Amino acid sequence: MPRKETITRDKLLSSAFEIIKDKGMGEFSARHLAAQAGCSTQPIFRLYRNMEDLQKDVYVKCVEFFNDYCKGYEKTSDTPFVDLGMAYITFARKYPNLFRVLFVDNNDSESSMYDLVNGGSSNFVINEIVKIKVEPEAAGEIFSKMWIFIHGVACMVIRNDFDLTDEETAEMLADMFRRIHES
Repeated sequence: MPRKETITRDKLLSSAFEIIKDKGMGEFSARHLAAQAGCSTQPIFRLYRNMEDLQKDVYVKCVEFFNDYCKGYEKTSDTPFVDLGMAYITFARKYPNLFRVLFVDNNDSESSMYDLVNGGSSNFVINEIVKIKVEPEAAGEIFSKMWIFIHGVACMVIRNDFDLTDEETAEMLADMFRRIHES
């Protein structure tokens, strides 16, 4: 009777995700993954053709994690882009390594930043745009300006250059929306 496999694709994927979440992409290697998964490197290359294929699967897991995070983020504001902005900024604060992988580092993903932020069928951005009730061109311009601001704040957060409270940040996002919307 053949020996039961204890190292599965799911086990490797979960271990790879944990490495990236906790230590960043710079610490992601077959050797580190084997140590995290409690195996040799042999099962990695039995289950994956190469590390690039594994990285693609891990990237998808990171995207799913971000989408689940945004779906579960508590909605507290009626002002467009405040809740989505706060989810994005808080994600950057809590998971800086994942944020870098998804929104800062260059990757081979065919998805744009907009696609990632919109959350696929979750339509996070579209749901915010609908709240604005303006012409599509104006809505696109408002989104672009808001997103530059939101992304900038999130990048400042991962560099520890932003020390406002969540309340102050939400207030700042609402103020920025009003200024952009009124212009």
